[in-house]
Amino acid sequence: MRKVIAAINMTLDGNCDHTAGIPDEEIHQHYAELLGEGDVILYGRITYQLMQFWQPLVNSPTGEKTMDDFALAIDRIPKIVFSHTLKEVDWESASLAKRDLKEEVLELKQQSGKPIFVGCRSLIIQLMKLNLIDELQLCIYPVLAGKGLPLFENITDRTLLNLMKTKTFSSGAVIHYYEPKNG
Repeated sequence: MRKVIAAINMTLDGNCDHTAGIPDEEIHQHYAELLGEGDVILYGRITYQLMQFWQPLVNSPTGEKTMDDFALAIDRIPKIVFSHTLKEVDWESASLAKRDLKEEVLELKQQSGKPIFVGCRSLIIQLMKLNLIDELQLCIYPVLAGKGLPLFENITDRTLLNLMKTKTFSSGAVIHYYEPKNG
């Protein structure tokens, strides 16, 4: 059974704001390597559209190796987009979900292969409520945003997590690797 891994960046005060953190070469390299370890990444419409920033860099590299490597990695990994408003996606490696989130993830988990990544706040919240997240990888930037969207908004059930390991970057960002405790 494949694992569902939620990997997301957030500020120290718990907000998911792509403009609040400052990803550097080390973090870009980490995520480029991580994407190579998975078979698919799940996005909602808003995050998918934000990630399209990387699409043109595949054919017009920036010259910064880690950004260009990340652009190639995000381009290669298949993306499933959950949206009620999009009728089509224009990224060759992306497709619209054909089923609801629970059905799609349950079917993906049953297939053989590498992990399923979730890189979208709204999907992480929904999958947490469905108890379908096997691992959380929270990259916490040493920044207080003061505002933004809280990652665990509307999570009302107490959830115990087991800290498996951490990874610290020279910028002070730290990835916490958690698995939800059963029972």
